[in-house]
Amino acid sequence: MTGFARENGDCLLNNSDFNWFWEIKSVNNKSMDVKFKLPSWLEFSLLPGCKEIVQKYFARGSFSVFLDLSSNVSAQKIVIDDKLLSVLTLKAIELYETYPNQLQKPSTTDLLNIKNVFSFEDETLSEEDTALLVKHLLSVFENACKKLKKDREEEGKKIKKALLDILVNIDNIVKKVETIAQSQPEKIKQKLLAQLEVLLDPSNAVSEDRLSQEVAMYVAKADIQEEVDRLKAHILTAQDLLNKDEAVGRRLDFLCQELNREANTTCSKSCDIELTNLGMQLKTLIEQFREQVQNIE
Repeated sequence: MTGFARENGDCLLNNSDFNWFWEIKSVNNKSMDVKFKLPSWLEFSLLPGCKEIVQKYFARGSFSVFLDLSSNVSAQKIVIDDKLLSVLTLKAIELYETYPNQLQKPSTTDLLNIKNVFSFEDETLSEEDTALLVKHLLSVFENACKKLKKDREEEGKKIKKALLDILVNIDNIVKKVETIAQSQPEKIKQKLLAQLEVLLDPSNAVSEDRLSQEVAMYVAKADIQEEVDRLKAHILTAQDLLNKDEAVGRRLDFLCQELNREANTTCSKSCDIELTNLGMQLKTLIEQFREQVQNIE
């Protein structure tokens, strides 16, 4: 199911303010697929907990998770090797005083640009502070997942109603098919008698095997009650699954295949144009049902 959630958070660690927001988007997917976009320096510590929380609240879907984290401290700090700078400064002054006409007066910029005198160092939290930050982040992330689940559940209620409405239409078609099925054997009997009359004509040299094949073919098509019974059973199973408070998307996926199989068999056995038309309507409704099933967990 589709959905969106955003949740903000903040905390104070070692006199540094941290602020963040989580964004989670979900779209339909037959399986579970989660993509995270996290700060690289926190990914190792944060990712396992995030995955565990997502799996706790969702069974399938495609999820995009984004964390925007900021703080009031610079990501980098300046590091100057004072000892090395002092040695180089004294040496530069000494050389300038020795060769005043050959050398330029040393500048601060030149001295700081000498290799290893000036560098940047990443600001990092202590192990304890990092663990605390991760704990705060995961707590807010779980709240975001709860929001998303609620959003998806609201959509799920609408989809459930649509699926139940389609099942009512499927059931109505099946009832019409059953009514025709009850009269089909008599129609097939009349066609079989007419066919046998042709085959038994003295001018037709038809073997007993051929006659047996013709009879067997008509008998096989004479009864679609078995298919009707299975269709009715599948409808009841689908209604039961839709009323369960759990993830049923995959089982409904399989049920769609079974419904479609029985509809195909019904069409193939049809010797009545009305029954064929009903079979095609049934297949259309089952396809609509299958498309909606892709939207639920």
